[in-house]
Amino acid sequence: MNKHSEPTRPADEQQVTLRSPAELADALPFLMGFHPSDSVVLVALHGDEGRFGGRLRLGIPRSPREWAPVSEQLAACLVEGSERRGSRPDGIVAFLCQDPENGATGRGVRDRLQPLAQLIRTGFGSLDIPVHEVLCISDGRFWSYCCPDTRCCPPEGTPLALPGTSVMAAASAYAGIQVRGSLREMEARLEPWRGSAERAAKQEQALDEAAGALVPRILGGGSREQVGASTLSAARDLMDRLAQTPPASARRGASGRVREGDDGGTDIADDRLIADDEAAAVIIGLQDRETRDRAAQWMEGPDAEPALRLWRALARRCVGSYAEHAVAPLTLAGWVAWSAGDEPAARVALGLALRLDPTYTFAQLLHQAFNEGLDPETLRRCMRGERVATGSPRHRPVRRSATKQAKKSIKRVVKKATIKKATPRTVPSPRSRPGPPAARARTASRGGRRATEGGK
Repeated sequence: MNKHSEPTRPADEQQVTLRSPAELADALPFLMGFHPSDSVVLVALHGDEGRFGGRLRLGIPRSPREWAPVSEQLAACLVEGSERRGSRPDGIVAFLCQDPENGATGRGVRDRLQPLAQLIRTGFGSLDIPVHEVLCISDGRFWSYCCPDTRCCPPEGTPLALPGTSVMAAASAYAGIQVRGSLREMEARLEPWRGSAERAAKQEQALDEAAGALVPRILGGGSREQVGASTLSAARDLMDRLAQTPPASARRGASGRVREGDDGGTDIADDRLIADDEAAAVIIGLQDRETRDRAAQWMEGPDAEPALRLWRALARRCVGSYAEHAVAPLTLAGWVAWSAGDEPAARVALGLALRLDPTYTFAQLLHQAFNEGLDPETLRRCMRGERVATGSPRHRPVRRSATKQAKKSIKRVVKKATIKKATPRTVPSPRSRPGPPAARARTASRGGRRATEGGK
């Protein structure tokens, strides 16, 4: 969820009105920047016209016993976050997205999740906030839990709009907004290698050797700065190598969604450019948090793209018993993606990092700053100041006092900075007018509130 002041819009700015459950269902991936699979998505509505505000996404708990407390927590989180930013929601639109498994059907998913939908409604109802629509999206169809009219919401569900044919798709294409793949596909780009057991075993062996050689030096203290300097130098070499091999241009369908496998092709090419021992040495070196903080200075300009590709590649190399070592490269990937204006990718990377280690301070700080709507430029200025103080992250030894001061500055910025509106192109900010059978939403093509992921 993000806090932003109400933007001012020119009179001739393009707007889109969403008039039905079908248009709401079609708008969801454009609101989030990807297709949220296996997710509860809540969207706050504000004002008489029901303008869409903060977005909150959480994976659907597997056990129905968790649904009641989770629904209460989600309602409290969304409301408290909105109130903290000065605007209590006037209503809610909710989406339950889950594909069927083990021979089940979309209608079966709808029936199974109906108690969760009701718990979400009662959770917000206890806070005197109406839920105007709850949609279940599954197997290419959607169902409304709120509309009793079978003429518009039949029991067998309604097919989702064909890609690229809706008014939201047209407006988003005009605004230059692109939808990624599903959440599962985006997470797969950051998860440990799967498939070839032999390849994973070789990488794990390289990690064992690097850990045996570097961890005692890091913990010993006297060689810690040398390990940090060599880690940063090796990372810089890998970034230069990646920069010399531009990623393949992703092909997109009519809906603006990246065609399946295109990003994977780029990832495979990047993996081939990095040897197992090279990846292992940098992964182990980044476990020193001061070294990782120095690596975070590669967050803009020509460094941003190769750095992001490197951190993604290193996260994929954290195989077997080294899965938790991925927290550092995942956090760096989230930071660089956010700094570059790629909010969906940042949400996914930081979410995976905190899933592996909920106590990881750097990921917590970035996640908090992201959810509070902080302009990343504020943190970039802090990083630039640290870079000037300590010199190039490649050639200078790590200075503990300067790094600690940078962390304190980040914490202070996150807690006290004035919320600023970020400038990257993002999904338009819809408005939704309460009323059955569905909410009506008006979307401005630019300048609206941006969605971020809350929850765990």
